[in-house]
Amino acid sequence: MRDKEKSVMTTHCYLEKDGKYLMLHRISKKNDVNKDKWIGIGGHFEEGESPEECLCREVYEETGYRLRSWKFRGIVTFTQEGYGTEYMCLYTSEEFEGIPRECDEGKLEWIPKEKLTELNMWPGDRIFNKLIRENAPFFSLKLSYKGDDLVEAVLNGKALTAVEGE
Repeated sequence: MRDKEKSVMTTHCYLEKDGKYLMLHRISKKNDVNKDKWIGIGGHFEEGESPEECLCREVYEETGYRLRSWKFRGIVTFTQEGYGTEYMCLYTSEEFEGIPRECDEGKLEWIPKEKLTELNMWPGDRIFNKLIRENAPFFSLKLSYKGDDLVEAVLNGKALTAVEGE
């Protein structure tokens, strides 16, 4: 169950360079809903933060990079039995600077875009990754889970089939 004191709003960012995304293999945190999954960079809003402030803070805390610019790509609504609802602001960035550092939440690794499908990811992450890679216009995606199983995906108000995200 999500910590009641954490915001239901989060940010998620894919840093991109040389045809690769910086991915986080979540192997370090205890009681982690993302345990052993590969995800982008991000986290929960702190009190009073805007989406952009949360984005920049989370990227810096987890990677050591400071974003110079970013694109707001979409809103993702997650629901999961026993977890509740989370609203994620999804971003990409090709312009950042700084000295990379280790992340206390897992292992950071630059992964070629064409290799993303080989990673242990949430099924819904595959859908929004595909939308980003295809440079889809700003979107709203709702993903509903029972455990690790994606039971519903709705893009811009229209139901998707599971295979559309692969």
